[in-house]
Amino acid sequence: MKYVHNEAQSRYELHLDGRLVGKAEYRREDGRIVFTHTLIEPAHEGQGLGSKLAGYALDDVKTRGLKAVAKCSFIARFIEKHEKEYAGLVE
Repeated sequence: MKYVHNEAQSRYELHLDGRLVGKAEYRREDGRIVFTHTLIEPAHEGQGLGSKLAGYALDDVKTRGLKAVAKCSFIARFIEKHEKEYAGLVE
């Protein structure tokens, strides 16, 4: 499993065996990362990969000193479930 922050494509990626199987797309706005869509390939749904990708992306946002805006319902639900870890990150 490999995580990639693909800034050129404005997305965080999850790769398995060299294949892209998940992505969390965003747009950058004034010191914020606005998450717009998260997708895990259907063959890999239900394995917790979306949560792992969301955690990686939000941890990266936190490390970079930015704020997160969850326009994506998956990211929004993940933040709600992990409120203690990400409450100060969300704008």
